[in-house]
Amino acid sequence: MTRVCFATVLAVVTALTAAAATSRAASPELATALANALVAPGVQPTRTAALAVDLESGEVVFRKNARRSLLPASAEKLAVSFAALRLLGPDFRFHTEVVATGARRGRTWDGNLVLVGQGDPTLAIADLDRLARQVAKLGLRHVEGRVLGDESHFDARRDAPGWKPSYLGIESRPLSALSVVDLPVRNPNGSAAIAAHALTAALRRQGVTVSGPPGSGRASTSAVPLARDASEPMRAVVRRLNRDSDNFVAELVLKELGATVALQGSTAAGALVVREELAAAEIPLRGVRIADGSGLSSLDRLTVEALVAILRAGATDPTMRDAFVTSLAVAGISGTMEKRLVRRPARSRVIAKTGTTNAASALAGFVRRRYVFAILQNGGPVPYWAARTAQDRFVTLLAGS
Repeated sequence: MTRVCFATVLAVVTALTAAAATSRAASPELATALANALVAPGVQPTRTAALAVDLESGEVVFRKNARRSLLPASAEKLAVSFAALRLLGPDFRFHTEVVATGARRGRTWDGNLVLVGQGDPTLAIADLDRLARQVAKLGLRHVEGRVLGDESHFDARRDAPGWKPSYLGIESRPLSALSVVDLPVRNPNGSAAIAAHALTAALRRQGVTVSGPPGSGRASTSAVPLARDASEPMRAVVRRLNRDSDNFVAELVLKELGATVALQGSTAAGALVVREELAAAEIPLRGVRIADGSGLSSLDRLTVEALVAILRAGATDPTMRDAFVTSLAVAGISGTMEKRLVRRPARSRVIAKTGTTNAASALAGFVRRRYVFAILQNGGPVPYWAARTAQDRFVTLLAGS
């Protein structure tokens, strides 16, 4: 994170946790200007919702259709990251292991090695190289067997409910508990075998040969652990999820919530966990439906009232506030906001989560030390530039007030 980004998000955190010195009254002139800012060609007023709240006083500065249930696009990721940071914690790490079945004979392992994925959405070739080095350090030089990939930590569904068929492979990699992110996957069910192939190659680079071809399979409960890799902590993972709006990361975090909390690594289980955690945090759930983690699903629904409540709750919870707030993109500086709001007064003073699909456009976050806001626009389709321009006008007015 740049120095400007760090200063911005810390200022927001400080403002959210400090006691209010005075209470400011909402300006009727500002409310009128904000209403006018949202007017855009092709964007239906009845399918537009917005809410802005003064952080110090808690007073509503602007409200329009605040409880209307709308498609959230990637603003959905705010709910997932909020639940993940609360339940798994900012220091949670995904793990990937190499285990072995069979027995050792000198420098040869007589049996199979199994690469066991546990949902790491950031697993890369560099991680497999580290695993291979650990195996080589054990003194092994040959595997008289195969390398198998085990993705059974999650269920076998590769997409999510409500996705268009075209999303798989374009908007997101196939959803697998074992997937190497810097390798292409052409077969939706091929992630585990590709990972096994990549580990075989990594072992070869470390001087460990494997006699049989790589494939997929499941590790037995009696398998011997040989090597283990840990991902970046969840605080770094949610930055990818929110700042860069990574759909694959969002979906695997959702499945991990299901696997860890509900003991079922599925999208449906994770979605139920998220909803229950939102309820526990007293987020208003009327009109809210969690169907996936990324916001690609046509079944997702959120309200701007719920989004503002999630943002406020995340930024005032001392156990997660730094990780949550710093996961947002900074206007004119980083992530999906790098090329938006590049001029003052909004540049570096707005931190937010964007969202864009054919049917929805969203922006939700914080303005300076003063406001928390959310905007949702739906249509069939939503005119992309008109919607985004209206959002930018809205937050620029807040930033300059």
